[in-house]
Amino acid sequence: MKKVIAANFLFLLLLLIACTHVVKNPTPLSQHSIQTSPYTEQEYRIQVGDQLDIKFFYNPELNEQVTVRPDGRISLQLVREIMTAGLTPAELTDLLTKKYAKELKMPEVTVIVCSFGSQRVYVDGEVAKPGIVPLVGFVTVLQAISQAGGMKDSARMSEVVLIRRGTDNKPLTLQVNAQKVIDGTDMSQDIALKPFDIVYVPKSPIANVNVWVDQYIRKNIPISTGFGYYLNP
Repeated sequence: MKKVIAANFLFLLLLLIACTHVVKNPTPLSQHSIQTSPYTEQEYRIQVGDQLDIKFFYNPELNEQVTVRPDGRISLQLVREIMTAGLTPAELTDLLTKKYAKELKMPEVTVIVCSFGSQRVYVDGEVAKPGIVPLVGFVTVLQAISQAGGMKDSARMSEVVLIRRGTDNKPLTLQVNAQKVIDGTDMSQDIALKPFDIVYVPKSPIANVNVWVDQYIRKNIPISTGFGYYLNP
């Protein structure tokens, strides 16, 4: 009877391992979407959470530092609420100059973006500290994983998934072989990240097997200790 149970258990393990292969996503990132640098020629557009310095050359008493609210607006003296999300700093400067022209003789206004609320990526899965990673300057997939505490021993390094928002807001995905980056055989796999990218590190096949064994075998089937006793957690 024990031999039959052992044979069935081995068969289930082999079946589980065979089923853990990841199917390639049918919507990979195009080569045009994968850039070696995240910088583009497009002007930056103000986002929710950005911190702005509003400075007046001739009226410094009106200088303010404000944060763009979740509704995309900021509140300023004299002109009250202004919709700022989606504007470039230059466009906001022109808008404020026109608004303050009704109140001031020479409204010389400058808008400075001090911090960027939208400059972040998300790292999840088999990393030590999953969560938000600030996107400061040039950050690659491996650098973001490093900031998230690095990969766990249970990580599937050869099949890291990068999910990126496309131009039509549809998710684009790419499989990244982090192992080739670590051993130096293909550094092009270490893709530069863009705001709101998601890096997901999946479990390795053996890690999936261990979870399955723990949930369905160790907790449900008595295990011999080798001393004539059986454990059933």
